[in-house]
Amino acid sequence: MADGRTDTIKTKNDTAGQTDQDVLDRLVTTIRSRKGADPSSSYVAKLLGKGRLKMAQKVGEEAVEVAIAAVAQDKDALIDESADLLFHLMVLWADAGLDPAEVMATLGRREGRSGIDEKKNRKN
Repeated sequence: MADGRTDTIKTKNDTAGQTDQDVLDRLVTTIRSRKGADPSSSYVAKLLGKGRLKMAQKVGEEAVEVAIAAVAQDKDALIDESADLLFHLMVLWADAGLDPAEVMATLGRREGRSGIDEKKNRKN
């Protein structure tokens, strides 16, 4: 996932020099390593074993939980649910053979563009 950027943001609780990118890179590595693992000992393997439809459903559920926490103005729940959403989304990406760098590249291309203009120019 590394993109060569040197302006990485350090996490709020960072005392060991780790960046947010380091955390995401480790998570991607862990998720990839769990493909084919025993579902009784790996939650990732269990998710992958249920198929893409169930994984997509789980992403949707987590997104709803993020929205509920946001509306409730519960910052701690919003943090926790956001982490769950990112995790499940990354598992879905892994199942789809999608590298997070592809998503980051798309975000990079969109950076600095009006969201309204960007949506107008989408092909779908």
